[in-house]
Order: sequence, then C-alpha cells, then structure tokens
Amino acid sequence: MTTPENNVWNYGPASGYDAGTDLTGYRVEATDGHIGKVDKHSNDVDSQYIVVDTGVWIFGKEVLLPAGTVKHVDTANETVHVARTKDEIKSAPEFDKEKHLGNRDYHDQLGSHYHGHGPRI
Repeated sequence: MTTPENNVWNYGPASGYDAGTDLTGYRVEATDGHIGKVDKHSNDVDSQYIVVDTGVWIFGKEVLLPAGTVKHVDTANETVHVARTKDEIKSAPEFDKEKHLGNRDYHDQLGSHYHGHGPRI
C-alpha cells in the first residue's frame, strides 16, 4: 500500500511545504549547488512535483522533480532545497512537458530513478 510516507510523489512531512503555497519562481538548490527556478508545480495527491527551468545549467532544459525529493522549502528566501545532487538530477530520464506531464509510465520511471537515489525525505 502506498502512503504519503513512502510515496516519492508527495511532500515529506518535514519538508516545510504548506499546501497552497505557490512555488513558481523559487530558486532550486541541489545538495551541491543551484540548479534553476521553479517553472511549474503540482499539489495533486500522489502526483506532487516541481518542474525546474535549469537555464544554462543543462542547456535550457527543464527537469521534473517528484515532491519527495524536496528536503526543505524556505518561503522567506523563496528557495526549494532538494535532497539530490546535480548529477543525480542530470541523469534522470529526459523530461518533455508536452509528453510527460500526467503520463503514468513516465512518473513510474522517474519515481524509480529518484527512489533509488538517496533517502526519502
């Protein structure tokens, strides 16, 4: 049975995320540095995520990060800290907003990638 505690697609209880907070425009920091800004986010139960515009970091691409990768949301500084390294994020399955938003197969593939990299927050 999937519960919020073991589902990479939900914010962890210690993340500091308050439902309804608009994260659009927040800076995103990996464990080893800045990766971009939040372009879009979802609060849907069992499908919570942020889409990060990486700018020049990986040549203008966007990446989708399941909410379970979020370590801490700092609303005062408008920063989202994720518990993954740049390399872990860069090696994730490629994201295409037109093909992958709402695509269950992609979510399963991405969830497996991030669940296998690091602790659940």
